[in-house]
Amino acid sequence: METGERAVPEEFFHLFWDVDLSELDLDRHKSFIIERVLNMGDQKALAWLRRTFPDEIISRVIKNSRRLTRKTALCWKNIYDLNEDEMKCFGTYSIRQD
Repeated sequence: METGERAVPEEFFHLFWDVDLSELDLDRHKSFIIERVLNMGDQKALAWLRRTFPDEIISRVIKNSRRLTRKTALCWKNIYDLNEDEMKCFGTYSIRQD
């Protein structure tokens, strides 16, 4: 993570409308934050995400998440050169939104 950055920037609060932002911690809730930004963020939010979290962490979340939409998962599968069989979001209990 970027030095000194400990919270989601205010400009991206709209992505987290359903949580108490005072409780949202970049380290403890990194999987949730990464999933939410990957699913619903715009270019600016995605750029912030990739500056804030190392590619290894983002890739690990992509592999282990069951909350990514199919469209999101297919996009990031290609960006990180992943195989569908190593991604849990393509399993039986994943979200299947196109």
